[in-house]
Amino acid sequence: MTMEYESNSRIWDGVYYYPHFFGGLMLTAALLGVSTSYFGGIGVFSLPYLRSDSGIFHKKKCEKKKLVRVYMDGCFDLMHYGHANALRQAKALGDELVVGVVSDEEIIANKGPPVLSMEERLALVSGLKWVDEVIANAPYAITEQFMNRLFTEHKIDYIIHGDDPCLLPDGTDAYALAKKVGRYKQIKRTEGVSSTDIVGRILSSAEDTKTREDNVDTSSPKDAHKAIQSKGAHISQFLPTSRRIVQFSNCKGPGPNARVVYIDGAFDLFHAGHVEILKKARQLGDFLLVGIYTDQIVSEHRGNHHPIMHLHERSLSVLACRYVDEVIIGAPWEVTKDMVTTFNISLVVRGTVAEPNTLGETDPYAVPKSMGIFQILESPKSITTTSVAQRIIANHEAYIRRNAKKSASEKKYYEEKTFVSGD
Repeated sequence: MTMEYESNSRIWDGVYYYPHFFGGLMLTAALLGVSTSYFGGIGVFSLPYLRSDSGIFHKKKCEKKKLVRVYMDGCFDLMHYGHANALRQAKALGDELVVGVVSDEEIIANKGPPVLSMEERLALVSGLKWVDEVIANAPYAITEQFMNRLFTEHKIDYIIHGDDPCLLPDGTDAYALAKKVGRYKQIKRTEGVSSTDIVGRILSSAEDTKTREDNVDTSSPKDAHKAIQSKGAHISQFLPTSRRIVQFSNCKGPGPNARVVYIDGAFDLFHAGHVEILKKARQLGDFLLVGIYTDQIVSEHRGNHHPIMHLHERSLSVLACRYVDEVIIGAPWEVTKDMVTTFNISLVVRGTVAEPNTLGETDPYAVPKSMGIFQILESPKSITTTSVAQRIIANHEAYIRRNAKKSASEKKYYEEKTFVSGD
């Protein structure tokens, strides 16, 4: 009964919206001796070109839904999973996410010298799976002029920021104008990490290394125990959950005939070089699987002061990359025959730029080489985790001053923090 009613309704919609066309059609039918009851829903199958899905009689029920565009800005210096999670939450508040990357000059004026260049920060932000558009050289403060530009030129509906305060040098709220006009939305800050924290870890690691080098008899059990304690003093307090991993994951496996490409590494201090090599690797197949070494493996092969970020932090950073389909959390150093079979790997790749291996063991890619499925990729960028850390160490006094200022504000935030519901 319902189907008959809907069919009749669509026909009469056609009569209403296309009277001349339909009148002519009925006249023709009458001349041919066809009953007008034909148009009451009986025998419509014999006029297939009158079906509603042909578009002739389709009534436009409503206008196309307007996409909600949201904007979030930041320095995104030393990109980490906290930045990625903030942008993930922001994207969930709309349909399209536009991200403003603050200029080098604005960062220097408001926070101190950035570690990464604008080009590197743009590569990192653009490489995130939740980002739709990027605005380079955004201002640190949302001025009225820039806010109007966001609303008119970029069609932004809401401006997003975390629940932690963002104050200008004069102590005023950087998002006051957006709040005033009712176009502001807030997300929950991701706890356990910040750029300030990461800089602190790098400076502490450098200091530990120098102390060990200056000390004699550093191979004694007592000194080894001190080194472990010191290393643990600046490890992240991030508590990973299965929910967070699922939120970052694509939750899809490769198709039955997919060409699976595998690449592994530490992916410590996730940087623009990582993004570019992952992009290049993904172009070689249908599915990119990334192996992430355990903290122990990284320490054994690259020194006690590595990794700066622990396994779960590094895994989230890699999962947030738009070119990555899946990760192995705690991949082995050597690519085995069993791994190739288990994950149906078609190609194993590695870049030309990599951290030195201090152990100098057997070739971890011997098996895929013997199978003829190994390929070296020319790394698009020369940047490494060590080179990023060295930028901070070389200018350590400026970063110590910057961290002292930021650490005080972060300490106050945690002291006054209350529970905030969110993802």
